[in-house]
Amino acid sequence: MMNVKFRLTLMNFMQFFIWGSWLITIGVYWFQNKKWSGSEFGAIFSTMGISAIFMPALTGIISDRFINAEKLYGLMHICGAVVLFCLPMVDNPHTFFWVILLNMIFYMPTLSLSITVAYSALKSNGKDVVKDYPPIRIWGTIGFIAALWVVSISGSEATSNQFYIASAVSLLLGLYAFTLPKCPPLANKVDSKSFVDALGLRAFALFKQKKFAVFFLFSMFLGAALQLTNAYGDTFLHDFKNVPEFQDLLAVKYPAIIMSISQISETLFILAIPFFLRKFGIKYVMLFSMLAWVLRFGLFAYGDPAGGLWMIILSCIIYGMAFDFFNISGSLFVETQIDAKIRGSAQGLFMMMVNGFGALFGSFTSGFIIDKFFTHTDQSKDWHSIWITFASYTLLLAIVFPFVFKYKHNKAEEKAIEAMRH
Repeated sequence: MMNVKFRLTLMNFMQFFIWGSWLITIGVYWFQNKKWSGSEFGAIFSTMGISAIFMPALTGIISDRFINAEKLYGLMHICGAVVLFCLPMVDNPHTFFWVILLNMIFYMPTLSLSITVAYSALKSNGKDVVKDYPPIRIWGTIGFIAALWVVSISGSEATSNQFYIASAVSLLLGLYAFTLPKCPPLANKVDSKSFVDALGLRAFALFKQKKFAVFFLFSMFLGAALQLTNAYGDTFLHDFKNVPEFQDLLAVKYPAIIMSISQISETLFILAIPFFLRKFGIKYVMLFSMLAWVLRFGLFAYGDPAGGLWMIILSCIIYGMAFDFFNISGSLFVETQIDAKIRGSAQGLFMMMVNGFGALFGSFTSGFIIDKFFTHTDQSKDWHSIWITFASYTLLLAIVFPFVFKYKHNKAEEKAIEAMRH
């Protein structure tokens, strides 16, 4: 029988391979293959936000009370595989929105279900979750990177093949899930979550306190920045093929491979977080994240695939700091500052603000702005101005944040940082 860690590693690899197959390259398919508009494309990325607001909590309740988590996980991936297979048949942007939304309704809950399955399997095998889960989860990021490379090298970035690749792996994972260690419902437990708790609604009372209201608001604004980079990074590099001096360069032929440096950087910056938290504290680590977003977008504004390639590569390296520093320090802030009774709800609310409302805000606003101000009559885009606008947005956040977020380093935070080191 396969070792449980290896089985969970394989699950994580496929989980993120599915997402990596199309998430970064769908913009190229949209703009260059289908030639649909920017405002409609913004709506496509909002599907993640819409589904992240309610689906993970809903499936959490179902797996808590009615069906084994690994079976629900498998069913979700099989349904997702069918939807992904149908995507290339869609020939108008409105239908495409509804089909991709259906796909995200099946996919988004699998992110939290995969954690439930992994934690349950590790605990029942006598493993230490804190020590053993991170090395397993890192293979998810490696899966995402591998997918980008497969899609890029196979020449699928602007074609519907990316959805067929994602569909095949989704079906494979769906079937594989039924062989994973059993994770039965625990509804008969007295402390089973209520519907209100599962949806994180109790944590909304935290908005009455200024410190938490500011934190959750900035979580949403930073969540918007993440959507901008996912949605437009790859298609930005692809557009250089319209400039004769750049069209034969490697970065233009295989942009998804260049973009994969962002995910590689993400895995490395995770290791640096305990040092930065110890040295500077949560507030400044969050601020560093915002300044990193400014650099991420600013370097894209001035970079090109020839002499400016170093700027694009540096931008991808900085992404690791921009993404990890806010997500990890933010969840640590929730962990150390919030009453244990609503900690789970508050973590859910944090994720909802970043991946739900943040994604919605970033998707719709960026799509509208790009269409209205930065798209020429021939549908080409003024990428320099687009990235400068995004950089200005994150710079404004970085300037305002230290003045409105009042927070002092404390004992609970120090204990949590110490725990991260071991």
